[in-house]
Amino acid sequence: MSISTSGRADGRADGDLRDVTITRGFTSHPAGSVLVTFGQTRVMCTASVTEGVPRWRKGSGLGWLTAEYAMLPAATHERSGRESVRGKVGGRTHEISRLVGRSLRAAIDLSALGENTIALDCDVLQADGGTRTAAITGAYVALADAVTWLQSKGAVAGNPLTGAIAAVSVGVVDGRVLCDLPYEEDSRAEVDMNVVCQSEGKLIEVQGTAEGAAFGRDTLDAMLDSAQAGCEKLFELQRQALGAPYPGELPTPPGVTAPGSSSARR
Repeated sequence: MSISTSGRADGRADGDLRDVTITRGFTSHPAGSVLVTFGQTRVMCTASVTEGVPRWRKGSGLGWLTAEYAMLPAATHERSGRESVRGKVGGRTHEISRLVGRSLRAAIDLSALGENTIALDCDVLQADGGTRTAAITGAYVALADAVTWLQSKGAVAGNPLTGAIAAVSVGVVDGRVLCDLPYEEDSRAEVDMNVVCQSEGKLIEVQGTAEGAAFGRDTLDAMLDSAQAGCEKLFELQRQALGAPYPGELPTPPGVTAPGSSSARR
């Protein structure tokens, strides 16, 4: 398969990401809350903390991380019914929820989390391709804020995070390897792939499918190179976002009097 490097419909070079933004503190109640945008794709990622773990994990001393993914009814051009109303979670939703959970569990040492559970919720507000990879990238930042919240509360000693996680889509469109596909490119891709990367240069998960003709090892290598280069840019954006202070009020550790409280004024 020959690979061309001419421009794309939106003006990007083949290896460029769309405009990516990561906004922390998007909502105020969860321990971590992020709005991540990849071009016109927008995903809200929250991380909620609860004491305790599922019954099957009690007494192990290990924490747990779980994830749920969903699309709002009007996230695409045509409204889709809520799966909760239908009473059944669709196969795609279930698959992506598991992907997000697997990916983010690779970012944390569950033995250092204690018997606490972090639930990640990724809700697609607007979809234009790459929703699952955007969800993973944003969920990592929400997870990092949730860990900061747990540390401030005194529930976690040290840093259980083992490395950043980011993800990006790549594909072959018109014989060209393209990074971060919007729907217009994704819908006609000859090969479609989602790649989850760890900040140490390792791969967490690779999901790839030929949509028509088979592809060779050289194309696979080119796609992985493009994905890892894209993830490196995402890691830098995550670092920049997390470089700012925690975007909310942190809990006070047990036994410590919060400034401004009545006992502190006595």
